[in-house]
Amino acid sequence: MNDRGAVTVEAAVAVVGLVVVLGFVLLGGSAAINQIRCVDAAREAARLAARGDPDAHAAAAELAPSGATVRLSYAGDTVDAHVESTGPLPGLTLVADARAVLEPGARQGETDAAPP
Repeated sequence: MNDRGAVTVEAAVAVVGLVVVLGFVLLGGSAAINQIRCVDAAREAARLAARGDPDAHAAAAELAPSGATVRLSYAGDTVDAHVESTGPLPGLTLVADARAVLEPGARQGETDAAPP
């Protein structure tokens, strides 16, 4: 039996396999980082809006991944922040929500917008 070149083929297949696995690890890491950014943006938007800060939406848009949608909605004495972004893989949507109780004197309103 002639095994000449078998090691080269096996090494090539192993390298391709490692590259594919590394690609999935990087995409998963990117998705995890963007999800954390969405959570941070929602939490910050809810906190600032509850204090009555007019820049709550702008601050959340800076923290969120690029192209994310930030929405603030008020109901009773609470404010809800919703951040939604597309993930690094097609069909993957990253979503984060946060709620805060309005502080006395905080102005209520409703804002729906995407960052520029």
